[in-house]
Amino acid sequence: MDKSLEEKLIEQGKKAKAASRFLATASTTLKNEALLKTADALEAHGAEIVAANAVDLELGEKQGLTPALLERLALNESRIKDMAQGLREIAALPDPVGEVLGMWRRPNGLEVGRIRTPIGVIGIIYESRPNVTADAAGLCLKAGNAILLRGGEEALNSNRIIARIIAQTAKDCGIPEGAVQLVDSEDRQAAVYMMKMNDYLDVLIPRGGKGLKQAVLEHASVPVIMTGMGNCHVYVDALADLGKAQKIVFNAKVQRPSVCNAAETLLVNAKIAGEFLPTMIAELKGAGVEIRGCERSREIVPDILPAREEDWDEEYLDLILAIKVLDSVEDAIEHINCHGTGHSEAIISEDYGRVRRFMSAVDAAAVYANASTRFTDGNVFGFGAEMGISTQKLHARGPMGLQELTTTKFIIYGDGQIR
Repeated sequence: MDKSLEEKLIEQGKKAKAASRFLATASTTLKNEALLKTADALEAHGAEIVAANAVDLELGEKQGLTPALLERLALNESRIKDMAQGLREIAALPDPVGEVLGMWRRPNGLEVGRIRTPIGVIGIIYESRPNVTADAAGLCLKAGNAILLRGGEEALNSNRIIARIIAQTAKDCGIPEGAVQLVDSEDRQAAVYMMKMNDYLDVLIPRGGKGLKQAVLEHASVPVIMTGMGNCHVYVDALADLGKAQKIVFNAKVQRPSVCNAAETLLVNAKIAGEFLPTMIAELKGAGVEIRGCERSREIVPDILPAREEDWDEEYLDLILAIKVLDSVEDAIEHINCHGTGHSEAIISEDYGRVRRFMSAVDAAAVYANASTRFTDGNVFGFGAEMGISTQKLHARGPMGLQELTTTKFIIYGDGQIR
């Protein structure tokens, strides 16, 4: 008799738990060897990965995936090289496991220390982007964690081959089977089962949109680090360099609109809106961006769509931008703290005081002055890759690299002391 989906997941959980005990004390040399050989293997099997991805893309087109989602799903030789390079960069980073965060002597002679240790077994549920399979597995291996991967059904063929290459290469290097496993099922119930695997998963990281977030809030009993949703804003201040602002806004919206650090709302100070918006909107529309504006912005540029109230809370992940005209930096801060998702926010201004006010008052994981929100990325921040962008405040916030995939424990050295 075939095993049920729940039984298969429990079996995978047991293997992951066993592998995590090995990884907790694995040497840096072994982990780096596995990462470097996996990078080589991904490049060597590039044609097979692209072929599997082509199947996913064809199915996605038939299922009506949007162009933005298909762009997130697509792999090519360049993106495979980027995945491999990401693993090499992770291998080059310092190993966080065993790092001593402090050591002190108590009056009774006890020496108390605190060190970094792996979390254990990490589960990740993610959508669309198959490069996450390599990034997540690489980070977890380097941080001494086993990982259970549950990608979206739209990327199942791509994820299968990537996960298989990583798992086999790690095994060939001496890392136990079970360290990297893919939940190979199109059944959405698999994600729900993962949310309740308290005996096997130490933490669950969901990486996706509103639907996934809602499912996690409804079903998860495993500890969760919420990541992903990015309703990001760029505020152009009255004292902005408008040439600089135009380049930043265009990049934040157009360079890759399907990712969570792309800008979804443009806030513009009323004092420069009449000068700035006509040129800015013309450039954006020339790149295919649909503009939805407030009444004040439509008085300046009438031929844009009226924004609805729900637009201020929307993560489009597409070539759509909402625009609102405001009177002050305080109004921008209030709007962002009311409608933002705590991901990435930016101010464009040459006024130091207003920049400082914005940077300190905006409640987000990453706050920028005179730069695009598109830089919120583990690789750009020097982490090699990331497990996602945490938008919550406990344990981790912002891009989750190696250190965020560890916890700590106290070590105490004594010489016969009793209490």
